[in-house]
Amino acid sequence: MKRPSPKSLVAVVLLGIGVVVAAFWILEDHFRPFRYAGTLEATKVDLSARLPAAIGQIRVQEGDRVTEGETLVVLDCEDFKIAARLAHQNYDRAVALSKSGFVTPETMDQLRNRKDDADTRLQWCTIEAPVNGKVLSRYHEPGEWMNPGSKILTLANIRDIWAYIYVPQPLVAKLSPGMKVRGSLPELKNREFDGVIVKINDEAEFTPKNVQTQAERERLVFGVKVSFRDSNTDEILKPGMTIEVALPKD
Repeated sequence: MKRPSPKSLVAVVLLGIGVVVAAFWILEDHFRPFRYAGTLEATKVDLSARLPAAIGQIRVQEGDRVTEGETLVVLDCEDFKIAARLAHQNYDRAVALSKSGFVTPETMDQLRNRKDDADTRLQWCTIEAPVNGKVLSRYHEPGEWMNPGSKILTLANIRDIWAYIYVPQPLVAKLSPGMKVRGSLPELKNREFDGVIVKINDEAEFTPKNVQTQAERERLVFGVKVSFRDSNTDEILKPGMTIEVALPKD
């Protein structure tokens, strides 16, 4: 009987190893819970002009961190400053005259309203950060004229981060707001982050083209919003990243 050559033995051994490795990956994939992929997003706030005015100062650049209440933009509101000063003068004059009975209560109310309105518009000339966060976008520069509603800056609260995943109907019935789940980042060796379901959409929709579901994927799915706010204190999770979320089977 002819004995097999060393090359044949090596080939057989390699083939056997390949079969074992393939079987290992198949079994691991079979028992590993399916993960639903979603794109991380952060809560964003657009800061816009509320008055027609030119920009006097923008005190931040893209990427800067800001704190709630910090002054970010100052509008050049000379006309509103003049209007406020005149409103205060007229009101103070009326107060003095009212002591002698020369000004009616109705006139005092009108002058007081004009003064308060002028003060409010003057406050709008300074734009402060409504939240702690980071400057994502800066759209204009000092000297540019702004109309009411013109967007100047966009802020993002990086810690308040979340993702939508799309879940088939049979599994939605097993989920509820407040339920804790686990998310992981493949690019960080599947590092896990604690998440919580904060919203389940009321209506089904067709699976988005950029979202993959299980092999037996169903066309109609429900959007499920998962927040990772409490586990992103070190801000590792960032907008645009893809996170994979494991949901309970039972």
